[in-house]
Amino acid sequence: MHKLILWDIDHTLLETGGVGGEVFKDAFEQVTGHHIDRLADVTGRTEQVIFRETLDLYGIEDPGDYFPKFVEAQAAGYRARADEMRRRGRALPGAREALQAFAELPTITQTALTGNPKPSAIAKLETFNLTKWLDLDIGAYGTDDSVRPRLVAIAQARAAARTGQTYVRETTYVIGDTVSDVEAARKGGAKIIAIASGRTSVKELRDAEADTVLENLTETAILLQHVNAQHIG
Repeated sequence: MHKLILWDIDHTLLETGGVGGEVFKDAFEQVTGHHIDRLADVTGRTEQVIFRETLDLYGIEDPGDYFPKFVEAQAAGYRARADEMRRRGRALPGAREALQAFAELPTITQTALTGNPKPSAIAKLETFNLTKWLDLDIGAYGTDDSVRPRLVAIAQARAAARTGQTYVRETTYVIGDTVSDVEAARKGGAKIIAIASGRTSVKELRDAEADTVLENLTETAILLQHVNAQHIG
């Protein structure tokens, strides 16, 4: 049976080494003309929500076109700072091996499910040479919907249109590092493999009722086994 893997990006596949926050700040200031020294909470949230709440933090009124302009400025910032991001950040241990292993299975389709806008998601993944194993045209991004659980159905529909397969909870797997990823999968209609590679502990992910919790991506065989075991069991 065909399966769909939906990868979170930040702290699951890669880390920007702090470049991400700086790029957000620069793009925000460029678009709004307002200096900021803090952002709304970013963990596991879509960029639309982070952007809107940061506007609210500073009492900035949006004329209606700020977010689309921000998306363009942010992606340009990531592209301009790609070399710096490679120096300061990294692809997380096991990320490339896991992506490649899934890509070698003919019944697996992989893409991204992320709160990042699509252009920024692609820029980050390209910086660390992670795009070749992912069909990013069928992913779901923070520019598609501000509510993260809704992104699951968007990705399932796009993948179904691409492959001709039907993807349901039992054949769709979100792989992410936050409680928000767990909630998105559970509410959105997917299994969740939670990776404690970011700011969220194994215990917190288990308490959130993730289907599977792993400490990192380095044990590729175990990761593959959990996908197959969940399908069989």
